[in-house]
Amino acid sequence: MFERISRGIELTRQSWNVLREEKTLLVFPFLSGMACLMILATFAVPLWLTGYAEGILDDGKVRQDPVAYALLFLFYFVNYFVVVFFNAAMISCAIIRFKGQDATLGDGVSAAMHRLPQIAAWAAVSATVGLILKAIESRSERLGQIAANLLGAGWAIATYFVVPVLVVEGVGPIDAVKRSFSILRKTWGEALTARFGIGFVVMLAIVASIIPGVLGVISGNVAAAVIGIAVSAVLVLTVSLISSALNAIVLAAMYLYAAEGRAPAQFDEALLASAYAPKNA
Repeated sequence: MFERISRGIELTRQSWNVLREEKTLLVFPFLSGMACLMILATFAVPLWLTGYAEGILDDGKVRQDPVAYALLFLFYFVNYFVVVFFNAAMISCAIIRFKGQDATLGDGVSAAMHRLPQIAAWAAVSATVGLILKAIESRSERLGQIAANLLGAGWAIATYFVVPVLVVEGVGPIDAVKRSFSILRKTWGEALTARFGIGFVVMLAIVASIIPGVLGVISGNVAAAVIGIAVSAVLVLTVSLISSALNAIVLAAMYLYAAEGRAPAQFDEALLASAYAPKNA
């Protein structure tokens, strides 16, 4: 386990070097986050003003109402579309950088635009799965939540490589899931250690980021508290953007290694190869 975490941290370091060369990647998670907030407001404000929000949710559960499920599906679809679109753009830029070229914001957006049908289809599939999981969760407070969490985790793992598959291969959602699961089987689950490695580093960074806010609050000075909280908020946002970019870089690198049999120049080939070693190796 410690060896796997160590590999994940090393992949994080190598991904950081790529991000330093291609800072454009930080723009995509920022735009994605802003767009998702706008979408949330677009749905929430009218529902709140009309009072229909209470007709959709009952103590956090979706009411057994076709209109409620239709609105929830639409909300999921638009959100997934935005998130996948910007992730596709970010991964496209990472792949361009792997090939030794400078990537621009326009390059990423253009690559994602060329995959709009695939992105829309995948957003529809993701929204359907999300709706099913929400329905399962709403059926029973305890068992439903447990079942939904387990199924959701399994779905997230099986579809780990879907976005780079959509970007590079341009296949439909069903073939993308099959291809993603095929790649994941080759790694025997090791691909996820890179995510754990990034998560560990990010956790430490977030803990460090909230220190100014904590110090400001415990100082008892209102001005110091406001400044400290503001600094912490900016630092946490920055860490979140960097985390999203690092995950996209690692994901793109591991996908290319699986698809082409060779590592990008920015990564240690032996390190990536160890993630694709047979389970009994």
